Order: sequence, then C-alpha cells, then structure tokens
Amino acid sequence: MDKPHADGWSRREFLGGLVLAGAAGLLGLKPEMVAAEPPPETTTIRLWKAQVICAAPQYLAEELLKAEGFTNVQYIAEPASAEASQGLAAGRYDLGMAFVAPSLVTLDAGLPIIFLAGIHAGCLEVFGTERVQTLRDLKGKTVAVFGLGSPMHIFLASMLAYVGLDPNKDITWDTHPPAEAVQLFAQEKIDALIALPPGPQRLREQKIGHVIVSTTMDRPWSQYFCCMVIGHREFVQQYPIATKRALRAILKAANLCALQPEHAAHLLVDKAFAQRYDYALQTMHEIPYNSWREYDPEDSVRFYALRLHEIGMIKSSPQKIIAEGTDWRFLNEIKKELKG
Repeated sequence: MDKPHADGWSRREFLGGLVLAGAAGLLGLKPEMVAAEPPPETTTIRLWKAQVICAAPQYLAEELLKAEGFTNVQYIAEPASAEASQGLAAGRYDLGMAFVAPSLVTLDAGLPIIFLAGIHAGCLEVFGTERVQTLRDLKGKTVAVFGLGSPMHIFLASMLAYVGLDPNKDITWDTHPPAEAVQLFAQEKIDALIALPPGPQRLREQKIGHVIVSTTMDRPWSQYFCCMVIGHREFVQQYPIATKRALRAILKAANLCALQPEHAAHLLVDKAFAQRYDYALQTMHEIPYNSWREYDPEDSVRFYALRLHEIGMIKSSPQKIIAEGTDWRFLNEIKKELKG
C-alpha cells in the first residue's frame, strides 16, 4: 500500500489524478476530440532521464503518455551534464525536453533533430563571488563549466554575447565536474558558475556566492524559452500521430507542474527523478511552466541563434535554422484544439 504524503495524497492517487486530468482535458481539450484521433503509429517511446528537476514535465508525463496510447514508456538514464539533443541526434531516445542554445549547436552540425514546442523560460542561474556583480564583470575572470562545448558553456556564452563580451577572448573557462566546481567557487578560486536545478537551490541553501543573473526573473532571458521539446527527425517524420500525442502529454504535464506543484514535487521524488522534495518544490514554484501557452517558440530559437551566430558557435543563419530545424504544426494544432 502506498504511504500517504503529508498533504493527503498517495503516489497511486496522484498517478490516477494525472490520468484523470488528461482524460478530462487538462489543456481544455474535449475528451471526444482526443478519442477520435487515430492511435499512435508506435506504442513505444523513449525519453532521457537525469536528475535535472526543471525537466519535470517529461517525467510527469509518463502516465499521460500511457493514456495517449503508449504502452512502453522508457526513460534512458544519462548523467546530468549530458546534452539531451546529442542523445536525441544519436537515436538513444525519440523526443523530449532540451536546452535551446546547445540544441542549436547540435542542429547546426547537421544532426537529425527538430524543435517542436517551447515548455518554460528560466531555470538557469549564474552565481558570482563578491568580485562579480553583473555579467559584464566577468571580463577577465574565471568561469567554471563541465567542459568546453558543454550545455552550460554554450548557454553562458550566448548570455555573455548579449551583454557585449566575447566568450572566446574575454573569459577564462575552467573545466571541472560539478561538485569540484562548487568547492572551488566556495573557496573563491573561480569567479562564477552557471547552475540548473537543483544546483541553484543547493548554492542558496549553503550561502555560496550570490545570483548575478536569474533567467527566470531577469530580462531578456525570462522572456524566452530556455527549455523546449525537440524530437529525432526520423521519429517525427515516421510517426506524426505519435509525435503529436507525446507532445500533448508533455504539455499537460507542464500544466500540472504549474497547477499542482506540491503533488508534482512528491512524484518527482517518489520516482527518483529528484532527491529532495524541498528542492523539487522550489523548482515547481519558481519556474513558469505555463509559459508554453504565451511565448512564441520561434522567437526563442531566433534569439539564441543570433547570439551563437555572432560569436561563431553556429554557422547557420537564424533564418536557415528556423526554416530547416523547426516544426510547429503539432503545437499549433494543440493550441487550436485548446481554443475550440
């Protein structure tokens, strides 16, 4: 028997609630409209798994995916430092959430991925020592990342480009595993680092450094998606019905993160997608999981593509990236059904 949580919900009750919410049309969809659709062309779908709390919608989507007709939902384990778009391009999984900027580098390299929808803005935070108060203060300073070309390096490079710095010349990049980087940062042997949940929650709790940029709160980053749904191009082309159904499940799960943060946080911990409930709950409250309805995903792709093109991290123009690497038809169909 499942043990009830303090809020009175057991894991089984919450999982049942997810399916019920999907059947009742959490997006505003009429159940008969969903039932009238053809079944997915494949009943197997693979997504990546890492203890990256901001990717909660794709984790919470498991039961919703089953309600959409997927009988075999697989989560492929990856380290938190792995770049999701590269795993998608390699065919290790079919569809899922990934960071915009690193995914653009993967796409520019000619690898078979395609952007399908935005999920949320925010989640990344840049921390600095007392020597650093703004991004511009990083000129001539040392910044820690997992590795050159890693997701955090690419994302922070695009942010530095926006404020007029050349990340290829103005920054000393120091590569370290996450735990080692935090230790060096606490000792002020490096000047800054960028973190994603649960990293920011841990740094704030331990009072290490201070936030110089929150992409959840600070413009312009708070106005653009940082995390989007991308798919393996072959999967999207071969299984369009499955793609739409999978995307709808993830969007429903994003709504659940926004509307039921306590229950979402419990499930993340129960299913080992997060270690600590308090960190998971902070993330659910802080990240605008309902922004997929409001923002234009193409604007986000254009914004980051411009920055990366300016500093030579991608060769393709933003126009080419948008023309060849995006497909908004499934998102647009779901939004039309929502209005209906």
